[in-house]
Amino acid sequence: MNEHKLGLPVLTALVIGNMVGSGIFMLPRSLAEVASPGGVLGAWLVTGLGVLLTALVFGNLAMRKPSLNGGPQNYAKALFKEGSETSLVAGYLVGWGYWVANFAGNVAIITTFASYLSTFFPVMTSKHPLFTAGSTDVTLGGGITFLVCSALLWGLHFMILKGIEGAGKANLVATVAKVAGFLFFILICLFAFQSSYLTPFVEPKQSSSGETIGFMGQLNAAAISTLWAFVGVESAVVFSNRAKRQNDVKKATIIGLLIALLIYIGITVLVMGTLPQKELIHSQKPLVDALESVIGPSGSSIMAILGLISLFGATIGWILLAAEVPYQAANKSMFIPAFAKENRYGAPSFSLIVTNIMTQLFIFSVVSQSMADAFDFVIFVATLAFLVPYLMASLYQVKLVFTGETYEGASRSRFGDGLIAVLAALYSLWVIKAGTEDIKTFLFGMSLLISGIVFYPLVRKHTLNKEKGQHE
Repeated sequence: MNEHKLGLPVLTALVIGNMVGSGIFMLPRSLAEVASPGGVLGAWLVTGLGVLLTALVFGNLAMRKPSLNGGPQNYAKALFKEGSETSLVAGYLVGWGYWVANFAGNVAIITTFASYLSTFFPVMTSKHPLFTAGSTDVTLGGGITFLVCSALLWGLHFMILKGIEGAGKANLVATVAKVAGFLFFILICLFAFQSSYLTPFVEPKQSSSGETIGFMGQLNAAAISTLWAFVGVESAVVFSNRAKRQNDVKKATIIGLLIALLIYIGITVLVMGTLPQKELIHSQKPLVDALESVIGPSGSSIMAILGLISLFGATIGWILLAAEVPYQAANKSMFIPAFAKENRYGAPSFSLIVTNIMTQLFIFSVVSQSMADAFDFVIFVATLAFLVPYLMASLYQVKLVFTGETYEGASRSRFGDGLIAVLAALYSLWVIKAGTEDIKTFLFGMSLLISGIVFYPLVRKHTLNKEKGQHE
């Protein structure tokens, strides 16, 4: 049975592959819109530290509480009294929110894949009108992009149905290729780097309403976007029950995070130093444009191919993750029971189908918006939903430290873990607060999270029947 488990290389690839997905390809543009170069680098450093603290929390919990594997919803449930209604509600809602964040996030990755594919098929950006449905104008480019995104989603769906292990290995190959490609990008762009593009390093920005935004305001505005780039750091934890060794989970989490952070900062600085700010802000595929400015049209093709390989691997990892979360939660009576079904290959078949249907509904957004606009909207909604599970995991670590559970005779590590958990919780709260500034999008994200309460009676009924069966 152990030969079908996931080892350290595959777990690390899932962490890197899920983090280094759509973010690195589109974020240089998104960040240039809301912050000056100084604000962008400040946001990366603050977010990198915050996510490192969160990763240490996840890694520590995986070691101290290996029985609570399968996702952060288990930590939310364990935060409250065992067997209580509050415990079940917390576990279910965090699992629901995490699931929503995952399938919403899938859309950002899939639409970015389509954006880079348009390098070879410019018709995908055509504004030629096809028809109008209600208040939505459907363009030729939007229609083709929708079909491409749908084909990618369902093609991978049927591949994953053949087994998790094979999909994980495919993601490993794509991750190795993308890291090698990013190193190539960094080496090439070093020769074209112009520090003058980074000046003025810190300057006020104008909001869409004409309001002047200073450095701290820029840091807040960039915080959610930069966090999106690190979402997926918990991937190894979600798959911890499929890991060959539990200590590999923490190693994969930390190694994956550090590699991703180096890639992010290096590429962001190079893109900002290769493209003028005004050009970067209007770019639909900034890395392609940056490399093209260095080595000409061939650079555009090389970077687009790298992007497609990278995003293909990231899409595999995120579809796996999105389906795994409700599957694991359902197996522990914290989600709708049907999600626990699996096929003869051990793949979470029902969860995969429902997850991808929900992703498909979100993909409709690309029909009426540019790929850049769709990306910005989706990452905002998804990132806010991810913060609730991150916060709950940090609070559960605080609880373990406070009660002393699993810390018998380890007072030094108890204090250190407690400090890390408190700082990680404060970081999550800070980003949530920053996200409330765009109240319309924030409320939409929260409504998706709360909507899960409609299905809670099914979970509660299943749990009660299961408990009744155990007592008889």
